[in-house]
Formats: sequence, C-alpha cells, structure tokens
Amino acid sequence: MDTTVLINDLKLIGINFGLKILSVLAVLIIGFKIVNFIEKKIIRNREWKKIDPTLQSFTRSFMRMGLKMLVIVTAIYTAGVEMTTFVAVIGAAGLAVGLALQGSLSNLAGGVLIIALRPFKVGDYIEGVGQSGTVTEIGLFYTYLTTPDNRAVIIPNANIANSELVNYGIYPTRRVDLDISTAYQTNIELVKAVISEVVNKNTLILKDPLPFVRLSDHADSVLKFKVRVWVKSEDYWDTYFALMEGIKVAFDEAGIEIPYPQLVVKRP
Repeated sequence: MDTTVLINDLKLIGINFGLKILSVLAVLIIGFKIVNFIEKKIIRNREWKKIDPTLQSFTRSFMRMGLKMLVIVTAIYTAGVEMTTFVAVIGAAGLAVGLALQGSLSNLAGGVLIIALRPFKVGDYIEGVGQSGTVTEIGLFYTYLTTPDNRAVIIPNANIANSELVNYGIYPTRRVDLDISTAYQTNIELVKAVISEVVNKNTLILKDPLPFVRLSDHADSVLKFKVRVWVKSEDYWDTYFALMEGIKVAFDEAGIEIPYPQLVVKRP
C-alpha cells in the first residue's frame, strides 16, 4: 500500500475519532449545563416550594441523577455506539456492576424506605448510629445531618434505615427532667416551694400537663427531688439551662444547701 494513502487514511480516522470525541464532550458539557438549568428552574417554581421538604431533597437527587444518566446515554449514542450493542453490554455487565455496587444499591433502597415510611423528615433532630443532629437533606444514597456545633454528618441510608434511632422532632412537646439534690436537714416543703416558684416564673413552661416537683429518693447523703415540666420541643434546651441556673440562684437566696462529695482523710 502506498505510504501516502496510508497516512491519509490514518489522518481521516484521526479526524473522525477527534470529531466524535469533541461531539461527545460537547453533549456532556451542554447536557450537564441544561440539567443544572432545569434543576434551578424547577426548585424556583412556586409549586415546587409547596412540596414537603423531605420529599423535595429526595426527588431532587433522583431527578438530577436521572437527567445526567440521560445525557450520558445521549453522548454514547452520539459517539456512534449502537443502542442495541450498548444495551447488550450493559446487560452483560449488570451482574458485575450489581455486585460492585451492593452498598450503593442498599443505600438507594434505604432512601426509598425512609421516604416511604417517614421515620424522620427534614428539620427533625434525630439520634442514631452513633450520631445526632438536625436532618438537612435526605438524598438518594445518604442522609445529611447538621450537629449543634455546626458539623456536617453524612450517614449511608442503609445504615440509618436498619438501625434504631430516636426522633426528637415528631411530637410538638417534650418533657424536661431534672434531678435536684439537697442536704438531709433541708425542709422538704421549702425545697418544693422554691423550685415551684422558679418553674412558675418561666414563661416557656406549659401549664398542661402540670409541672411536677416531688421528693424522689433518700440517697446515701442527699435528698433527691424530681422536677418534670413540659415545653415546646424547640424550647427544650432554653428551658433546661434556665431552670438549672434559676434553681441554683433561688437555693442560695433561700439558704438551701446543695451538698457535694467530700473526702475526709484521718491520720492513723
């Protein structure tokens, strides 16, 4: 074969290959930009904002992945790969891919279960799998939490769907429980009256159910009092700290002693 003809053939092949690569890149770049545009357009729509935030985050992840997969399939078709061949390859590789992505598929199934069963939703404060925080997003594969000290926690959906968890956001109210100790010589009725006064002054505490202040235990060196009050869930920690501080100040003013452990060392 003539060298010139061979070189021309190679150039032609190179040009065709280069054009296919460029067309694939163009489809991917333009396609992904269109996907981002569609996503932004949808989430700015008024009707979208009416959807439950929990369903929003999951649907958004599912929509984004589906549209990007469509772009990738279009790019492959643009490269000249026959769809029948492509489907056959995907089918042959399905088992291997399924085995390799067992964890991801489990996470996807876990995400579907979370959306279907609703053990928690976006905005709930939950505790489970060794982590706790406010749910900010439920994605296809992961659930995202934000801790009170502003750390992001990312938990695989499979883990959280198959584990025990505590949801502090389901009910609108929570009970604040305090254990208060005093010296044995302290007048019981005085302690109850002082604590009740602090409780009654706190405007965050609900009147129904009624606050509970009672002697709960005769311990080794202290009398223990149980304080139980109900508040709105979002007021839990504000009420807890306010009561702890208020009771200490009120005890000081009333001359009520809060005992503390003491170690007595005697010389032989």
